[in-house]
Amino acid sequence: MRKKGLIYKLLLTFSSITAAVMILVGMFLSTWINREYSREELERTARYIEIVEEATSEFLNKNNEVGYEDLKNTMKIIKVSVEMDSIIVDNQGYVYAVSDERLDYLKYSKLDIKDSDMKLLKSGEMLQHNFIRRDDEVKGTAYLKPLFSNNNFNGVIILTKPISSVNASNLYTIIWLSVLSAVILSSIVAYYFAKKILIKPLSEINNAAKKLAQGEVEKRVYIDSQDEIGDLAESFNIMAESLEKVDTVRREFISNVSHEIRSPITSIKGFVTGIIDGVIPRDKENYYLNIVNDEVSRLSRLVTDLLDISSMESGKFNLNIIRMDINEIITLCTLNLEGKIKEKNIKVDVIFNKNHEYCLGDRDRIIQVVTNILENAIKYGREQGGRIQIETYAKGDHIYVSIFNNGPNIPREDINKIWERFYKTDKSRTNKISTGLGLSIVRLILTQHNQDIWVNNIQGKGVKFTFTLKREEK
Repeated sequence: MRKKGLIYKLLLTFSSITAAVMILVGMFLSTWINREYSREELERTARYIEIVEEATSEFLNKNNEVGYEDLKNTMKIIKVSVEMDSIIVDNQGYVYAVSDERLDYLKYSKLDIKDSDMKLLKSGEMLQHNFIRRDDEVKGTAYLKPLFSNNNFNGVIILTKPISSVNASNLYTIIWLSVLSAVILSSIVAYYFAKKILIKPLSEINNAAKKLAQGEVEKRVYIDSQDEIGDLAESFNIMAESLEKVDTVRREFISNVSHEIRSPITSIKGFVTGIIDGVIPRDKENYYLNIVNDEVSRLSRLVTDLLDISSMESGKFNLNIIRMDINEIITLCTLNLEGKIKEKNIKVDVIFNKNHEYCLGDRDRIIQVVTNILENAIKYGREQGGRIQIETYAKGDHIYVSIFNNGPNIPREDINKIWERFYKTDKSRTNKISTGLGLSIVRLILTQHNQDIWVNNIQGKGVKFTFTLKREEK
């Protein structure tokens, strides 16, 4: 079944509402006009009847040929002026005067007036009836007015008018044609403006969304409209920009992962192939196997780090929050890295304001945080005369941990990028020993703890990383 478009629904709704309103207006106008027209018609007829009544009274009073001619002339004038035939009937129901020669056949004949109507007429009531004239089958309305003289019933004045001139059918036709025209015109106008203001912009946004879904993340819509459609277009562009950034990050991530994985795999393949083919002398095999082992360890660290990041970002990273001593963890991490510290001849100073600083956190993950920051300090510390200073102190509801190294300052343009995955300020020096994921993992772990980490350049002295943990009183 074909989907009905928005413009079809809008036009159907708008036209239905417009038609309903216009029909109600047309019905009201028709009823009002019919009532007013009938009232005015009755008033006009009453005046004409009064004129005939006066002429008839004069004739009855004079009862001569002159009075009869005056009566006929009056009836003819009314006939010509308003197309109303008039008939005069005596108190016995016999016709003795007509307004038109076509009605001469009625003269001196007795009209068939119902007894009930005659009774009402004799009581002085004016009557109105619809009729069909038998001679020419003309439909119309007859008005019957009783004649009285000195309270004596002298007969009936009958005025007839064809229906074509009695009702307002022409006016009704104009009203309903106007209603129909208004509905059609309003629908056309609504269609034009709906297409221009609503349908066309929505269609443009829809087409852009489809292209965006097909991977054209650079697609944008340009709609100059200060309304909800304009807001929708702006929101779409914001979404598109966000998706473009995500796509850029995704491409860079894939490129970096590919590079980081390809490098150790290439080394491993080269050395293993050399050993198998006998290119590498037997006395050098252990040396190159140690290199292969280091590359495998590096590849394993990379996969582990990527899995950790994926787990944290997908919300599947579960923390085991316990009460722990951060000073004990720092001591443990420092001892674990003692070999690397001695290898670079770095001096480590540890400052604890208290023997024990208790906090809440996942012990294994906080060890990972401290280890990554310490390894980073060791890597970037000075080759000769390097110094690392670790300090913990309590302030308010938090424990603050700072790790300082006297290595070179981080360039200003890089200081906000060090948290990005695979970002390395010195790729040539750290390519073989760093995955570029350490600080990214540190920030993700602390974010999972609802804590923060930041870095400061100590001008001319070094770099200090500081992070917080939730304090737990003893």
